[in-house]
Amino acid sequence: MTLAADPIAPLRREAELLGQSLPALLAEAEMLAQTVMLGEHGRKRAGQGDEFWQYRPAHAGDSARAIDWRRSARADTPFVREREWQAAQSVTLWADPSRSMGFSGDAARPSKGARARVLALALGILLLKGGERVGLAGQPPRPGRAQIVTLANGLVDSAEDYGLPDASGLVAHGRAVFLSDFLGPLEGLETALTFAADRGVRGVLVQILDPAEEDFPFSGRTVFESMGGSLNHETQSAAGLRERYLVRLAERKERLTSLARAVGWHYACHHSGDLAHGALLWAYQALAGGMR
Repeated sequence: MTLAADPIAPLRREAELLGQSLPALLAEAEMLAQTVMLGEHGRKRAGQGDEFWQYRPAHAGDSARAIDWRRSARADTPFVREREWQAAQSVTLWADPSRSMGFSGDAARPSKGARARVLALALGILLLKGGERVGLAGQPPRPGRAQIVTLANGLVDSAEDYGLPDASGLVAHGRAVFLSDFLGPLEGLETALTFAADRGVRGVLVQILDPAEEDFPFSGRTVFESMGGSLNHETQSAAGLRERYLVRLAERKERLTSLARAVGWHYACHHSGDLAHGALLWAYQALAGGMR
């Protein structure tokens, strides 16, 4: 008599591996977020609220009611008293979970997917500490520190070769962040951005590439294969493909820039060989600017 194979064993092993990696991901994201914290007041900005934020010189168009005459009396220039923005925003994060993101051209570098996950989680930590509601694609954005663990638990891989942004859970007039290599077909991204624009959602695209994908350091006989194995191409002279490849990559970046610009989003390319701090700071500031 033989025992039947446990049908959920693969899922159990995956859950165990996730449980082992989750603390490390949280620790890395927390440390990364800490380097970007903008002082003890967090991401303050002018807007509707009760708490005083700062004085600024009056601009053309400011009403007389907005001018703080007591502060202005101490200078030759009239000053406006600004209050801190206190309306929380809903922010949706999508970190491409596809197999394409598992690529790394060097064992010493993190994969594109690992970098996307830590950036997404670190950004979520910053936004939650700033009082925003944050959620992963397909999940409702929620406030509070407990949401950090929910975000970390949701950052898992998929079996798809290339990822399609999930825009179904975007909150009207909210914000969104898409992190991917964006090397697959762009129709899904175009659909997601159109849906976002129709709902008044603004956001950022962060393209994450491995340095090998940027430099194309290949020569001689080479077999190129997608991470899922569904696509492959063999050449006897990889160096001869370099110029055409770089042209196509530049065209892809320009297309992403145009798509983002058309719907009022921001685009940037980040290399997994670079420090994550720069990409996080850029995304955080670009997102914060869109909340004003």
